[in-house]
Amino acid sequence: MQFYYGPQMPLRILDEAEFWKHQEEEHTVVIRELLPNLESKYVQALKEWENALAATHQKIVQFIEAVSRSGSYIPVALQQQVLKLTDFCLEQSMDFIELCRQIKERSKTVQDNPVAVAVLNHIIRESEYFIGIARALLSA
Repeated sequence: MQFYYGPQMPLRILDEAEFWKHQEEEHTVVIRELLPNLESKYVQALKEWENALAATHQKIVQFIEAVSRSGSYIPVALQQQVLKLTDFCLEQSMDFIELCRQIKERSKTVQDNPVAVAVLNHIIRESEYFIGIARALLSA
């Protein structure tokens, strides 16, 4: 991750968030498709997460459009909103990781499937990567 975007940094932050929220949304589907016998409580939770992540993704797209329209000057208020949204995305990813860990540790279907464990570990690592990026951007 490079930090030389200067005044366009809010757009760079949003680009990262947009990509990773879409990834997490797709991961909810991957988990359900990989595990057709997954316990219903986890299937329901993943469907709810899919909707929540899709809503966040859409909000990010709206912010990308707003920042893009602002041209070379991005108002301070808009920059602050981007940072607040980034913080929300970070927290959302942490909560999504927690669900993935619960599924990995508590689902009998997953425990009997080493491929599912590997996929869930991969999904968790990807969300952790986004968290690292978001933290770095928020502290910059």
